[in-house]
Amino acid sequence: MTAPTIGTHNGHFHADEALAVYLLRTLPTYKDSPLVRTRDPVKLDQCHTVVDVHGKYDTNANLFDHHQREFATTFPDHNTKLSSAGLVYMHFGKDIISQITGLERDSDDTDILFNKLYDCFVEAFDANDNGVSPYDPNALLKAGVEKRFEDGGYTLASVVNRYNFHFEDDEGKSPEQLQIEEDGRFVQASKFVGEQFKAELLDKFRAWLPARKIVEQAFVERKQYDDQGRILVLPEGMPWADHMYQLEKASGEPEESKVLYVLFPESKDKDSKWRIRAVSVEGAGFTNRKDLPDPWKGVRDQELDNISGIPGCVFVHAAGFIGGNKTFEGVLRMAQKALEM
Repeated sequence: MTAPTIGTHNGHFHADEALAVYLLRTLPTYKDSPLVRTRDPVKLDQCHTVVDVHGKYDTNANLFDHHQREFATTFPDHNTKLSSAGLVYMHFGKDIISQITGLERDSDDTDILFNKLYDCFVEAFDANDNGVSPYDPNALLKAGVEKRFEDGGYTLASVVNRYNFHFEDDEGKSPEQLQIEEDGRFVQASKFVGEQFKAELLDKFRAWLPARKIVEQAFVERKQYDDQGRILVLPEGMPWADHMYQLEKASGEPEESKVLYVLFPESKDKDSKWRIRAVSVEGAGFTNRKDLPDPWKGVRDQELDNISGIPGCVFVHAAGFIGGNKTFEGVLRMAQKALEM
């Protein structure tokens, strides 16, 4: 039985259709699907599934274009219009997650991962292809906010764009040969973004998802270390931030009970050193709710012991967002004293 043909446009390609094609090919139905890159409507009509071209969005006909004037479809509870990546993910995402992780398609865990992967990965593809910035550029200009550095070369979209670069001498090559070479560059780009998607999914499946229950237990028990609950102690390093923010919102506790410092061991060794991490303001990167104390910043070892009055200190980063101590007792004392300063 011949695998169904996937169609997309030829010419300059973008991250969204590169991801859309990869996502389809993770499924058994499309595993061996040939790819046709063209803008010829007759050839596209012959394809089983078409993404990012052909001017139609019709799931019954397996058409997933988003360039129509009237198109306004978004992922549930989101405002960003979908690109071809988001369309394919919205319709096939749970099947893809099940295929890669082995989870049941309709399980609660699959549903959690389905929404999380859209938030942390796929939505950025949709926004990029639809010209949507994370922040309102006009509001930033009005506020006089200046960009500190150029980050355009750091995005997945910019990396995909580099696969369009072509410096070889094409003299004497037929149009067919040129198209074959362009298609090859697209396949490379599709593989690249697809591997990033798979890595993100597996990280969330293997580390982020199991961490939910551990963080929840630590959140419940946190007031044994500080009466207001501002210190969270974890039994090991793990992705804790998303879960902690959600638990805080659901708890309904007052602002003064928000977690300011998270403590965790550097490794699973019995005599492991411990870390203290200042909690960031949600969505604000390295802007913390409360830095580690200024006198400690950029100081190490015995000098830090002397300044802090706490034995066993290892370091505090110059930016004040993380530090360390040789023991749990020491790092807990660092957190408790930092709360007082």
